[in-house]
Amino acid sequence: MAHSNVSRRQALALLGGAGAGAFAFSMPAIAQQSAGRVVVVGGGFGGATAARYLKRGNPKLSVTLIEPAKRFYTCPFTNLYFGGLRTFEQEGHTFDDLRRAGVQVVHERASDIDTKAKSVALSGGRKLPYDKLVLSPGIDFRWGALEGYDEAAAQLAPHAWQAGPQTTLLKKQLDSMQDGGLFIIVAPDNPFRCPPGPYERASMVAHYLKTKKPKSKLLILDAKDSFSKQGLFQDGWKKFYADNLEWVPRAKDGKVVKVNAKTLEVETEFGGKHKAAVLNVIPPQKAGAIADRAGVTNQSGWVPVKPQTFESTQVPDVYVVGDATIAAPMPKSGFCANAQGKVAAAAIVAALAGRPAPTASWANTCYSLIAPDYGISVAGVYAVDDGKLIEVKGSGGVSPREAPDSFRKLEADYGVGWYNAITQDTWGSKPAV
Repeated sequence: MAHSNVSRRQALALLGGAGAGAFAFSMPAIAQQSAGRVVVVGGGFGGATAARYLKRGNPKLSVTLIEPAKRFYTCPFTNLYFGGLRTFEQEGHTFDDLRRAGVQVVHERASDIDTKAKSVALSGGRKLPYDKLVLSPGIDFRWGALEGYDEAAAQLAPHAWQAGPQTTLLKKQLDSMQDGGLFIIVAPDNPFRCPPGPYERASMVAHYLKTKKPKSKLLILDAKDSFSKQGLFQDGWKKFYADNLEWVPRAKDGKVVKVNAKTLEVETEFGGKHKAAVLNVIPPQKAGAIADRAGVTNQSGWVPVKPQTFESTQVPDVYVVGDATIAAPMPKSGFCANAQGKVAAAAIVAALAGRPAPTASWANTCYSLIAPDYGISVAGVYAVDDGKLIEVKGSGGVSPREAPDSFRKLEADYGVGWYNAITQDTWGSKPAV
């Protein structure tokens, strides 16, 4: 059992994005076809992958990627930055290889979308026409949904849930915290980006505190009573952080309802009050704002899509991939965004050629590091059945809880292999050292 789990995850890790592509579709290049115009908004795991695989599917397509950042920093592995195990720059990736692949990369912001005229307005004033549009807008926050927490408050109590200035701000606060201080993580209710993310962050911060500020404590105040890979995380916390990490579920008054960012205090729904030395608030989320502008979100704030192609159910010729989508049981993860980008690219190439979309399938593997050389994972394969997304029975699952330390070391190594492989598949990045 243990050996079969390792083999499956090792294969997915070493293949990274290539493994996701193998599950997603087979898409040979089309040499003879009239050119079409495809605009991709968002240069993360979903958008950058879609742009690359559109050009691979039909090199004659005009593919334009809109992404304001010249260097894209990934959320996956930034938690290791908090743990002192990686630098922030190791999570940054450029778009040079996509340009070499024939993708036109424009470093501006998409300010509006006219789905009737089929054009994307850029922050610089230009408008780009399209035949097909791919949106990979990521997430935005429901500012004000948590009383007292807005954009201004995030400058005092960072969310650090979009890699960039917020990430470095939280790390600076962590480094500056006096030994003996309390670091509080406020974890949101579902759905949100990267279900295991708050708990890996807690693990990495706890590791940092244990090694650098041993008198300090970490408190997780959670709006939920359960979370991804819970048993594995709690086993690891008991092993490494029994004295400096505490998780409080909603049932035990863990749901935060009010934030005072100036005093770094939070209040829970049953009246509990906690004061932090460093306060990390991960607020309720929704699809990135440009999805609203395009009219593809529904009342939930997220984007419903057609399972087979990831085309919007509300607006034709607009495909949406990544965290913004309603794609359960697939999690909102970088691996899934990469696989979804490939499925959307295959569907677009087929549609522009007048052919039906190929049969789609997706994979996901998510690695989390609890301590150096101690990793855990969850894996799954997804398909369409009777018009709905499903997880293929027996396709994955979590690491075995009874595994020895040597197994955990392998999972940690596979996590690095996965990150290096999938970032190379997405941006063409060389493995980080």
